[in-house]
Amino acid sequence: MSFENKVAIITGAASGIGLLTAQCLAKDGAKVVLTDINEDAVTEATKQIRDQSGDAMGLAVDIREYEQVKATVKKTLEKYGRIDIMHNCAGGASSRVLNHREPFHEQPIEVIDWGIDVNLKGTLYFCHDVLGVMIKQKSGVIINMGSVTGTEGSAGAVDYSAAKSAMIGLTKSLALCGADHGVRACCVSPGPVLTRPGMANMKTRLGRAAEPQEIVDLILYLCSDKAAFITGTNYLIDGGRTLGGM
Repeated sequence: MSFENKVAIITGAASGIGLLTAQCLAKDGAKVVLTDINEDAVTEATKQIRDQSGDAMGLAVDIREYEQVKATVKKTLEKYGRIDIMHNCAGGASSRVLNHREPFHEQPIEVIDWGIDVNLKGTLYFCHDVLGVMIKQKSGVIINMGSVTGTEGSAGAVDYSAAKSAMIGLTKSLALCGADHGVRACCVSPGPVLTRPGMANMKTRLGRAAEPQEIVDLILYLCSDKAAFITGTNYLIDGGRTLGGM
């Protein structure tokens, strides 16, 4: 798969799946725009790609702020002239990130708001601003990150589960919006991934968590011309976790 001269925006690109996706796309010829709320981390990640002769731009972006999202799209177009791939990867369970482990009905509403803003609204914002660019180009693909939690539910991460379930409906809707214009949308919903140690303890039918590269390989395929006839669908990559009975 070649991404020569393709332009990709990746959110949450300073670490984990987002960073690995950006690195792989750049290695395969894409011009990548890395965005992350952590300015130091995204600057270092961008430098690493450039040091490997990749074409990259790094931007500190809070995806909860629509004006920052708009500015990111504008800067991308000013530098590269187009947007071929939008990978909405930023996210995280508010209960874990904000360290609120109390039952859902006892959580502060600010915690729930954070989860919805980061995991749903941020993705909606980028899709809103990028879709028009892709329609005008008559080409492009949007990859949204779901989660196995959006399929099986979670008593410990209710807002996260709700947002990730919404990714499926969002992806279908975007696919309908873009279908007449050569624009595709797909959702990737991983099970446990070894991007942090705690994931190793989550059960799957295959008896292990996924390596990050296994998730990124699917993302790359869906971004590529090999997947030109695929749109509107959600891809569970969960080692059989959702088969149940464990």
